[in-house]
Amino acid sequence: MLFIDTSILLYAHDETEIQKSQVARRLLVDCISSKKGCISTQVIHEFCNVVLKKSVLPLKTADVREIVREILMPLLAHIPDDLFYLRVLETYERYSLSFYDSAIVQAAMDLNCSAIYSEDMQNGALYGKARVINPFLTYEEPTISDTVI
Repeated sequence: MLFIDTSILLYAHDETEIQKSQVARRLLVDCISSKKGCISTQVIHEFCNVVLKKSVLPLKTADVREIVREILMPLLAHIPDDLFYLRVLETYERYSLSFYDSAIVQAAMDLNCSAIYSEDMQNGALYGKARVINPFLTYEEPTISDTVI
């Protein structure tokens, strides 16, 4: 299984970062078509919060509802059990991550994922069997020296 962090979903729906959006969309299509992609309830919460209120161009509730129904719910593979947050706190202490990143990592570990696709965590870091992969690393913003004047 391949865990998809919120940042990937946000870029897939972000019209302001064209190259990152294309990478995220390709990754999502691959994860969905292979049926290997997965997310947790936390990813749905974070995604909805950002696209409804914090985005430069917030989405309409009807559009978010469709994304949840058509994309996020089919990817949902992790729903917290009674002991999930105790495991998250152990992950938090063990790896010195933020609480929210610890919850993502723990969900990926609970699902026995081999990868966590994320821009927000350290690329290459290994948590249990899950290695963090930043799919945007090959993408670089142009520098001033690259700009033709």
